[in-house]
Amino acid sequence: MKRPFGIETAGTGNVTVLCVSPSHADGVSLQRIFYESGWGVYTNSKWTLIARTALDSAFSILREAPVPIVICEGDLSPGTWQEMLEYISLLPDPPLLIVISRLADDRLWAEALNLGAYDVLAKPFDAAEVIRIVSLAWRHWQDRHDLHCVRTRQRMAAVGA
Repeated sequence: MKRPFGIETAGTGNVTVLCVSPSHADGVSLQRIFYESGWGVYTNSKWTLIARTALDSAFSILREAPVPIVICEGDLSPGTWQEMLEYISLLPDPPLLIVISRLADDRLWAEALNLGAYDVLAKPFDAAEVIRIVSLAWRHWQDRHDLHCVRTRQRMAAVGA
């Protein structure tokens, strides 16, 4: 099996990815990519995908446990990927948002990046592209998370906690 591009950025551990899409097929496709592509062989990680069809149930997941990556349908109803972006921006250690859409054109890509999303993935999914983007997003989140932890410890030490 050929080593997927971008996989060298992945580390080790358990990684949870939240998929928010009204289409059950999106979750099934992503799960197939996560589990059948041999991705785990290269990352030494256990990748878990949690699929939700609506924002409110996704918000519930995000309140319960840290999730480094959220993959969100561009055409949610009710709700929008922008609402997801706004919600996660309020979290202390926010996940990165990847927007998915059948119409993943330059306009959506520019809007998503300008508003703070990590990237955009086109549907139908290309397994190599999903692996590349999600691996890079996870590594980026991990680096930011490590910095967040260091700063938190420094603040606690400064106040004598």
